[in-house]
Amino acid sequence: MMLKSTKFLCIFSIIFLVVVLLPTTALASSVNFHTNSAVTISIAAKPSLEMNLTPQVRQQLQAVRQRRNREIQKVLDSSQLAELTHNLRSGDDFYQALDKLNLQGDQKEMVEAIVKICDLKTKAILSRFSP
Repeated sequence: MMLKSTKFLCIFSIIFLVVVLLPTTALASSVNFHTNSAVTISIAAKPSLEMNLTPQVRQQLQAVRQRRNREIQKVLDSSQLAELTHNLRSGDDFYQALDKLNLQGDQKEMVEAIVKICDLKTKAILSRFSP
């Protein structure tokens, strides 16, 4: 009889804790989500496409970007490359960092051609992926 009452008390306490603690956890998470919903949507709006990409597509896009970077490194001299790296680390995106460089005529044409080719390859990969 003592064993039955111990089991009953143990099961009752577990159920009580689940009933008492579970709604507060769910309530706390939903309140937190609703208070920051506008921020979450605006931040997640840009990478939402990337979240749906398959690993193979991500790998293909990464390969295109790496090849673009290698080709641009071949065109730039060491001081321009250091300036590009500094611009990227200071918070500029890739295109802003390129615009801030003082490129000569031939260099500018080569970099623009490399970027256009990269953009076309990226669009081709994404067009094959889109359902």
